[in-house]
Amino acid sequence: MFNQIITFVKNLLTTLRIKKTATLCLVCLISAFMASCSREDHSVVEKADGSTTITYWCASNPHEIELAEILVEAWNKENHTVKVKLQPIPASQSSEEVLLAAIAGGTTPDLCSNMWPGAMDEFINAGGLVRLDQFEDFFEYNLARVPGELMKTFAASDDHYYQLPWKTNPIMIMYNKKMFRDAGIDSLPRTYSELLEAGKKLTLDRDGDGQIDQWMGYRNIKPIWWQRFFDYYTFYVAASGGLSLFQGDSLIFENQASVEVFELFRQIYKHGYFPITEFSGDQFVGEKIATSITGPYSIPHVERYKPEGFEYDFFPIPTPDDHVGPVYTYGDHKNISIFSTTDYPAESWEFAKFLISEMADKLLLELTSQIPIRKNLTTDPLYADFFSKNPGMIKFAEQAIFTRGVDGASELKEIFDAISQEFEACAVFDARTPTESIHRAAERAQVIIDWNRAR
Repeated sequence: MFNQIITFVKNLLTTLRIKKTATLCLVCLISAFMASCSREDHSVVEKADGSTTITYWCASNPHEIELAEILVEAWNKENHTVKVKLQPIPASQSSEEVLLAAIAGGTTPDLCSNMWPGAMDEFINAGGLVRLDQFEDFFEYNLARVPGELMKTFAASDDHYYQLPWKTNPIMIMYNKKMFRDAGIDSLPRTYSELLEAGKKLTLDRDGDGQIDQWMGYRNIKPIWWQRFFDYYTFYVAASGGLSLFQGDSLIFENQASVEVFELFRQIYKHGYFPITEFSGDQFVGEKIATSITGPYSIPHVERYKPEGFEYDFFPIPTPDDHVGPVYTYGDHKNISIFSTTDYPAESWEFAKFLISEMADKLLLELTSQIPIRKNLTTDPLYADFFSKNPGMIKFAEQAIFTRGVDGASELKEIFDAISQEFEACAVFDARTPTESIHRAAERAQVIIDWNRAR
């Protein structure tokens, strides 16, 4: 029934093009429905044996459910006063929709491990989250695990912390080793000029019919906001040395790094190294494209479906020719937060720390092929057996400390919509110069911010 309500509201929003204020009203209606029929109040009364129960929402994909089940069972076996009740996050188009609805309706769990940093401002402004740095051991516990520079990127606009860094999927370039060898590419592309040179060699008419049937790579060109995380934003983070779109409250993406990224992709599409089309199925495993911009989550899929003799590996995101310093990339992070409706913040904090313990991180690697945000991951003996059996994960683990997430701005989706439309106009269809398109995107983004903050 809940899924039917969600579907109805989505259709209504699409039809009427209702914006944020009306959306929040509808979210509240959904929340009221959830509160009345989805589950019992999370604030469980103490049981006869003196124990209390906290509710934990995990992601709804099978691998993370399996991980959560094992961890909850282990916790409950060893802890007799605080028990954890596991529930996968209710299905919807996005977990952010469900969480905002639950915050509005007061039906949130005690904690959740599927928190996207890009939605933090919305959750915080709604009064939905517990400030985690109020716990005395917050910084000690986290800085023993997370590099300090990376830790700072998870701070909210008020300089406090409402999310516990957990895992990352560093975006890199997966490549077909045989296709690179056949094209005579002896060294992996590190710069834009080397990437374009590789594109010239990898884009071919293999059957001689006058039509290109092999490309260097492929990206979905639809101007959908989240698609730009895996082309423009990933390359922007690398080109800028680890910047995001904001610095404090100010937009900073109208800069040379953005212009260079737009120009790179303009050249890629202009020369046909990426096709301007839509594919169905996995064209990388099908050996139609030589590279894929992706994360470690692709490894189990490729291993399952690759043809006999298929060889692949990964390399970092190329940077402008004059780039110096480490190569950063988009981290695609998911973190852990505690909700303000909890009656057990201290108990929830203890369980949250258990979810990022050394053994929990080992299970995260083994069961999900995702990277815990942990220093010295590849040199710690605890994880040595995993990496010896899964050498393809080593590069992602090494890249993890050089990642950046997204800003927690509530306008983020609309800003990426503006960038997506200009990316399509400039990079894909060459209708505007990179400088002009970045300027237009930044102007529109500032209008969005000013309008939202003036209300």
